[in-house]
Amino acid sequence: MSGRHVCVLYGGRSLERDISMSTGHRVMRALTARGYRVTGIDVDESLVRRLVELRPDGVFIAMHGKGGEDGTVQELLEILRLPYTGSGVAASIQGMDKVLTKHLLLAEGLPTPAFHAFSDAAFRELGAKDTLDIIAEDLGLPVVVKPAAQGSALGIGFAADPRDLPKAMVSALSFDRKVLLEKFVRGRELAVSVMGFGVDARALPIVEVIPHSEHSFYDFDSRYVPGETDFVVPAELAPPLAAEVERVALATYRALRCRGFGRVDILLDAAGTPWVLELNSIPGLTETSTMPMAAEAAGLSFEDLVCEVMEAAFFAAS
Repeated sequence: MSGRHVCVLYGGRSLERDISMSTGHRVMRALTARGYRVTGIDVDESLVRRLVELRPDGVFIAMHGKGGEDGTVQELLEILRLPYTGSGVAASIQGMDKVLTKHLLLAEGLPTPAFHAFSDAAFRELGAKDTLDIIAEDLGLPVVVKPAAQGSALGIGFAADPRDLPKAMVSALSFDRKVLLEKFVRGRELAVSVMGFGVDARALPIVEVIPHSEHSFYDFDSRYVPGETDFVVPAELAPPLAAEVERVALATYRALRCRGFGRVDILLDAAGTPWVLELNSIPGLTETSTMPMAAEAAGLSFEDLVCEVMEAAFFAAS
């Protein structure tokens, strides 16, 4: 029984607010069951004042998307000198920005689908739209179009024809000021959850995600509506292939200097190459999230998982 006072931050104003609420309430129940004194905070402009008043021993960040996953709240907690779960400021910024993540992966020699990216300013002011035919020829069709800094598959589109690219671009730019255009890789969708620090970080059993046929990919409904997706845990992979997927996931986690926990999303093509799509520095912990499934397959209950993440925050601050 811990006895430590922990504030759980959830909600906020990001487009992933509802998912964060679900994660936050599950985390609160788990921490309470293990003896922590828990105060939940639905994050708003009173956050700093409330934390100063409460003076908790530590903070569990259960926020997803902008404001929670991108280094913003981490910066505030650093100023307040409060231990907090998950990665630090730099890793959070890097993990939230898919374009920055991909540049870091390339620098480390890790496989990630070919891509191009530009900002809304380039699109509006510099004639970037006139590069779209070149991009389609360079990447091949379909092109995957994504907001650079959104989670839960929000704003993702597929352009099967060069004429579809402007519409997909406009849609993605409605979610973020920078857009990623990525080569489409056909393959098996894998989620690799990672826990720990540096060279001691470990991968949990790999989860294969199989959306039902009415979903073209692992979209928002596939992630959060029960029964819309099948999960295979652990994924049915030959041991050498599973080892390679884990190696790439751990290398990604370390390249971004993550700590505590995270999830690496990978597409495994027919040739056996694991292509890294992104890293989530605050994985969802809802009933349909893959990290709790992976933890259970590793013999960790949900309470075990949450407590290990929380205690890692105290360790990192010590």
